[in-house]
Amino acid sequence: MTAGHLDVIERCAHFFDEVHVVVAVNAAKTPMFSEETRVEIIRQALAKRGCTNVKVASTTGLITDYCTKIGATVIVKGLRQNGDYEAELGMALVNRKLAGVETLFLPAAPDLEHISSSIVKDVARHGGDVTGMVPDCVIPLLGEALKNEKRA
Repeated sequence: MTAGHLDVIERCAHFFDEVHVVVAVNAAKTPMFSEETRVEIIRQALAKRGCTNVKVASTTGLITDYCTKIGATVIVKGLRQNGDYEAELGMALVNRKLAGVETLFLPAAPDLEHISSSIVKDVARHGGDVTGMVPDCVIPLLGEALKNEKRA
């Protein structure tokens, strides 16, 4: 969870009556934090911002299946750079075909568009300060995860 993710979620909370943030469990990826920890991080970060119309959950299945289950008709994707658009467009078309779910692309805030989870992890691994790049609640968890990574 980066500051960019939070920005997109907060902006969506102004557009929609109810927003669902879904942590997707992807077997092809190796996240730094468990599914449960990621859900809790998002909940904590949103609670500090007063986003009362946002629900956080996780799913191991297709996002479109989750959308169908809750009756969602739109998926919002934050875009940082042109590469994000190219990567997300194909998935948006598949999601529409699978479940009739549309995708709304929301450009990142200019001051956050350079931040990615990969960059945050790299900066933190090299001892850099990630304050402002991630919610405050992530910083101690990130430090602990990196200590455990070094031990392994």
